[in-house]
Amino acid sequence: MRRFITRFALDLGDVFEIQDVFEGKIIKHQIDKKNPEIETITKDYPAAIWMERKIRDEFGINFIDSFDNRPTIKHERFPKDIYPLRKDFTQKEIELSDFIPYKYEEIAGDNVYTVPVGPIHAGIIEPGHFQFSQAGERMLHLEVRHFYKYRAIEKMCENKNPLEIKKIVERISGNESIAYQIALFEILSESCEIEIPKSLKQKYATLLEVERIIHHLTNIGFIPNDAGFGAALAYGSKLAEETRRILARITNHRFGFGAIKENIEIDYKELIEFVDYLEQEIIYFRDWIFDIPSIWDRLDTTGILTIDKAVKYSVVGVGARASGLEIDRRNNEWYKNFGFILQTEKKGDVAARFKLRIKEILNSIEIIKNFKTSENETIKFSKFKDGEYTSFVESSIGELFMFMKIKDGIIDRFYVRDASHINWQAFHTTIYKDIIADFPLINKSFDLSYAGNDL
Repeated sequence: MRRFITRFALDLGDVFEIQDVFEGKIIKHQIDKKNPEIETITKDYPAAIWMERKIRDEFGINFIDSFDNRPTIKHERFPKDIYPLRKDFTQKEIELSDFIPYKYEEIAGDNVYTVPVGPIHAGIIEPGHFQFSQAGERMLHLEVRHFYKYRAIEKMCENKNPLEIKKIVERISGNESIAYQIALFEILSESCEIEIPKSLKQKYATLLEVERIIHHLTNIGFIPNDAGFGAALAYGSKLAEETRRILARITNHRFGFGAIKENIEIDYKELIEFVDYLEQEIIYFRDWIFDIPSIWDRLDTTGILTIDKAVKYSVVGVGARASGLEIDRRNNEWYKNFGFILQTEKKGDVAARFKLRIKEILNSIEIIKNFKTSENETIKFSKFKDGEYTSFVESSIGELFMFMKIKDGIIDRFYVRDASHINWQAFHTTIYKDIIADFPLINKSFDLSYAGNDL
């Protein structure tokens, strides 16, 4: 079977259309609006379940033989009879409905109890609910429930000129702002039938690797911290902050908002001096952490995602590569010419995801050095040609998919599938041999986006 990427819907006026995106193939299905239903694909591709539930909430399309018909974006008081992504939905406000309890998946039995975590958290974290079924300390089951921040991003982008949505797109998910901007620019250039110049593409990719390094640095500090080793958090946070300040000097924003433009100037001398320093710091950090047995006692064999489960749930990013899957959108000749080497681990546990992040930081540093260019090419967008366009970018979390349909020069449909939207659905498979005290470790080792999931 081809690798599954996403399933989403469009309102074509007379009919609905479902698009199933696989590696190297897109299948389209026309659906009668008077009887909007289609067979589920979740028996073969379980990662499609959140997508189908979201489509049902947004378009009113039913999925025959689906194993889960619960709402996603329509929380307890969200009106059930409106479908916000249909073209005829134009309301600015909605009236709340009566409260309808959400039925969580729970395990019943003697001495089994429930531990709800969220959606409001004690730490600085976005809304997300984790419902545990416990037998003592052991986690028997976990249900992840998100979609608390329905920001209507897809609807917001409709009927706009493609250039108008840049500030929306770059703010979808802070950890992946540059990745989202690059995906948008790839679509804009394709729709204008122009190529992004080589040196400009190198600069875009340079900033993407800086963003990846920041995300990985944050995680290699937090993972040992959740195992009780706070010194790693202090060290990792220091390096992440220093790197974010470099990003701010290049782009005028700590998260790289507005970074990807028609023309970019990068002081590669300063950047390469910094990554040379960072490389030595990471090597020191790696040797230091690898020599502390008590940390590895917590990380080894914890939160295992088997390669079979990674394939079954279409996992991408660090989660996939740490389980032995060679999935990385950078794994192509262009990136390899600049020093990219696909990094993988095999054990699929917290330790593997931690080690993989360190290896990817070091490889990103090497790539940045090779991206150095003194050329100052530019790109100019003009008229956008009608059509359907897709883009793939390897964000710091994993494969980002973006779709845009342009009709009469404006956006008719905009859709993104963040890596988190796939990976959150495999997350529950990693907890069954562990105790609840290990949950923060497992969670942080994936470090998925809430905002990127909740459009």
